[in-house]
Amino acid sequence: MSELKNCSGETYPVFATGKVNGCSVVQSAVPYGSVWYLKVNICGKDGEAVSAPVPGQFYMLRSVPSGLLLARPISVYNSRKLSDSSVCIEFLILLKGKGSKELVTLESGDEVELLGPLGNSWPVPAENSKVLCIGGGVGVAPIAGFAVTLPKKSYDFIAAFKSGSYGLDYIFPEKLTITTDDGSVGIKGMVTAAIDCESVRQYSAVYACGPVPMLAAVQKICGEAGVECWLSMENRMACGVGACLGCTIKTKEGNKRCCKDGPVFNSKILDFERIDSPVTSPKTPKRQPLAQTEEPDLRVKIAGVEFANPVFAASGTFGYGSEYSSVIDVDSLGGICSKGLTFEGQPGNEGVRLIETPMGLINSIGLENPGIKHFIENELPLMQKFKAKTIVNLSGKSLETYVEGAKLLDKTDAPMIELNISCPNVKAGGMAFGMEPKAAASVVDAVRKATKKPLMVKLSPNAPDLIGVAMAVKEAGADAISLVNTFQATAINIETGRPYFENIRAGFSGPAVKPIALRMVYDLCLAMNRLPEDQRIPVVGLGGIATWEDAVEFIMAGASAIEVGTATFANPLAMNEIIQGIKKFMARKGFKTIEDFRGSAL
Repeated sequence: MSELKNCSGETYPVFATGKVNGCSVVQSAVPYGSVWYLKVNICGKDGEAVSAPVPGQFYMLRSVPSGLLLARPISVYNSRKLSDSSVCIEFLILLKGKGSKELVTLESGDEVELLGPLGNSWPVPAENSKVLCIGGGVGVAPIAGFAVTLPKKSYDFIAAFKSGSYGLDYIFPEKLTITTDDGSVGIKGMVTAAIDCESVRQYSAVYACGPVPMLAAVQKICGEAGVECWLSMENRMACGVGACLGCTIKTKEGNKRCCKDGPVFNSKILDFERIDSPVTSPKTPKRQPLAQTEEPDLRVKIAGVEFANPVFAASGTFGYGSEYSSVIDVDSLGGICSKGLTFEGQPGNEGVRLIETPMGLINSIGLENPGIKHFIENELPLMQKFKAKTIVNLSGKSLETYVEGAKLLDKTDAPMIELNISCPNVKAGGMAFGMEPKAAASVVDAVRKATKKPLMVKLSPNAPDLIGVAMAVKEAGADAISLVNTFQATAINIETGRPYFENIRAGFSGPAVKPIALRMVYDLCLAMNRLPEDQRIPVVGLGGIATWEDAVEFIMAGASAIEVGTATFANPLAMNEIIQGIKKFMARKGFKTIEDFRGSAL
């Protein structure tokens, strides 16, 4: 990792692997375990010189190995040269998502990938001037890293937190002021409780980093006081070097890249009204959390059938329930969609049936099943012993076999049929019926006449006119729609030069499809909402759902319930965890029922 500079004397970022020199929880952060120290040593190859970051810069970090696609931008809290060929960099990490969770679980000796140092730096104050440094939350890290380079007592420092305090280990201000929202440390209140226009006028410049609302308030105060102000901004990043333009923010001088033009900006060019998007800004009214004695009601009703909660096992991934009964609490699920069933049993596809991909799974099972008669006599009684409601997934090779299967199921006490016109793994029937509106309507109409049971139609994401198909099956008698089934995909054996699957194409599922599936569910729910209320039918969302956060997204997109499939293979407890996660989320957000937040994103 040799140090390279351009013609302006700026250090080029480099990609290197560092070793963890320590990872520990910040004891004074509240809640405990929310903020961590991470120290990483970087050494140059064969004794080559290593560049040290300057105050205000950051690195893109990712653990080795990692389950994530992207590294995470983390500001430098402190750094020191160990020798000409090695440097120790210290980071403050807020435990927030998957990326930070990976980083804070590292141990000494573990490896970390780093790209950096990146971004610009804090402007050096005029000699003998007095400045004010302000850090909010974990934003205290880059501002404290800057304060370390200033002469002792040549600056005042304000640190604002929700509760507790941290990140002040290395600073030596003339005056340190701490504010906390709950009053646990220092002054009770936000940063505005510690500064105003009059108090700011004593400084030649103000430097700040923290949450956007705090920075907007600092900008306003400094503007009114006529004091120069520098703010460190943050945004989601992919490359970190200015290539992808994914981290741009709107300014009075046009779009600026946080990673390359920033992260430090003169506050005069920042327009926080434009940075705060009217689409992505919070619009759902805040509620008080539910009382500890109050349980959120997770019950949902779909086509007249009441389910204990909105989490269903997806067809083809959970068998008939009993297969997983010794592993998870099957009774806790809202529903179980049976394996896809055809009128006559069938053996499924020949050859390779499964190929794992990054964050996904391609399957070519081919609807292997014992047939509906065998199911009614053997598997159905076992399914109905569970508290979770039984949903029978009905498929077919022809219109006639769909109808005959529906007639047999109509005589049972199964509460609901999921009509599968979307399976991509069969040569006849399945997805062929769901690709265009007229064909989809014909099979739904025929099955509707063969059974009085609630009919949920499972649609394919591969249909060119998905909304058209959905509206057609609704008009033909569907009581609900489940969306999406798997996406068509393929895989090639590079040793033989031939496709792995006998049918060439197969069904792709897993976390990788979730954003596309979510968009399709969103679009369909939006279309449903444009209809008169008495003409709408429920939508059950599925496709890549692996966590309770995923499930909440689908419900906020308008889904009345969700199905979980491939995630169960990776984590058999996924559905139980999703149910508990939804329950805790609702209690925290003050939602008493699923309807309190269903469709909030539409």
